Amino acid sequence: MRQDALAPLAIPANDPSPLPVAVSRLMLTDFRGYARARLSADAGPVVLYGANGAGKTNLLEALSFLAPGRGLRRAKLSEIDRRDQTGPWAMAAAVATPSGEIEIGTGRDDASDSGERRSLRIDGAPAKSQQDLAERFGMAWLTPQMDRIFIEGASSRRRFLDRLVTGFDPGHWARLNAYEKALRERARLLRDGAYRGNGADPAWLSALEDAMAENGVALAAARIEAVARLDAACRGAKGPFPRAGLAVEGAVESWLETRPALAAEEEFRRALRDGRGLDAESGVTQCGPHRSDLLVRHLETGIEAASCSTGEQKALLIAITLAYARLAAARRGAAPLLLLDEITAHLDAERRSALFAALLDLKAQAWLAGTDAALFEELRGAAQFFAISQAAIAPG
Repeated sequence: MRQDALAPLAIPANDPSPLPVAVSRLMLTDFRGYARARLSADAGPVVLYGANGAGKTNLLEALSFLAPGRGLRRAKLSEIDRRDQTGPWAMAAAVATPSGEIEIGTGRDDASDSGERRSLRIDGAPAKSQQDLAERFGMAWLTPQMDRIFIEGASSRRRFLDRLVTGFDPGHWARLNAYEKALRERARLLRDGAYRGNGADPAWLSALEDAMAENGVALAAARIEAVARLDAACRGAKGPFPRAGLAVEGAVESWLETRPALAAEEEFRRALRDGRGLDAESGVTQCGPHRSDLLVRHLETGIEAASCSTGEQKALLIAITLAYARLAAARRGAAPLLLLDEITAHLDAERRSALFAALLDLKAQAWLAGTDAALFEELRGAAQFFAISQAAIAPG
């Protein structure tokens, strides 16, 4: 792993005011409830308002496909196709970045065997991988489902953390994919009895464990460094949002606290080799960064996030996201795109005002969705408003 993976990036001296990251044009075809849709936006915040079920979250989901992965709903690609349509969904966007505007097109590739493959083109050419998106700009989102992130299983917290780490280090996404692919293949071989010498070549099992060790230690190291930066930024933040204390917990992370990366890799290989029998019987790989967890606590009260009130949990999540956005803006020269669905829920007037002020100070293009336009009234004049009704978009 590169030791300078999260080193600050310098803004070119001849470009003291780089372009913000902003979607200037979005076009959808057969996406959820939208047969055809087109929206043009300025660089500032965008407010989408309308009744429940009007199509606001669908627009945010479409925007989330400008980042690598399965989007903010983590839906199967085929589930996104508009009902009663035989063709796959597609979306296209023009995105301003510090390096200039780029054209992105993506959608479900129904020519693939599974029908669950995502196609991606950037400036008209096929992308090498979805990592190409992360290399151009960062993105983060908060949805109502994430309000329970601190009281549910660790997997949702890991996904949240890995999204933020990828915003600092785009290569993290590729390493995560490589690790998870090796993890699945190793589990399949163990089910087939490879650890007893049956079936597949045992050397292939060792090769998969080598890949898991190398990528897994790199993942853990990137998480440790990113969490340290986020923790420092959250501790130093001022305002009505609570200061958050962050840590990452896991076996691989603990090894890296006491030994070099190569020694941690060897320890991980040994744990995988020694655990083959138990992993085969349980069907679960017991050790690895796929079992790590993001720990968060409210610094003013000392209470773990899981024990805080619903409102304080939401405030902690916003505080972490704003800290990430500030760090990413300093590193990459522009704030990431932010998708904030029903973000004003559980926020009092003081915290709403503080959130809006922070977004304007960041010069971030934040897409905010809610049922009541009045809750966003402070942004009038600084943000574009769109009324969403039955999958129709109108300036509002």
